Amino acid sequence: MARYRLSPPAKADIAALLRNSETVHGAEARVRHRALLSAALRRIAADPQGRSTVDHSELFAGVRSFHIRHGRSESREPPVGRPVHLIFYRVAEPGVIDIVRVLHERMEPSRHIDDQT
Repeated sequence: MARYRLSPPAKADIAALLRNSETVHGAEARVRHRALLSAALRRIAADPQGRSTVDHSELFAGVRSFHIRHGRSESREPPVGRPVHLIFYRVAEPGVIDIVRVLHERMEPSRHIDDQT
């Protein structure tokens, strides 16, 4: 299994997602979202080219996405009702995954992701 590292924008995205989840839905929702994100990140690290991933080379070479809903079966917490975020990542080197951004599914990735992220 590869290891992953979060870019500064991805860290900020996750912090905002968890903060919003708690504000809107309560502390329990924050726990469920954090568990779902962790499960999704583990799944990406285990299989970065997996069936549930999507190539986004139109953004820049090597970038892929994974919708966090695909990690629901691996989360250790009760499920999040309707997950709406995608994790954008790239394989930085063998065994290392760079998590570039975590964006809402309605956001246009090209406005938030560039090859410097």
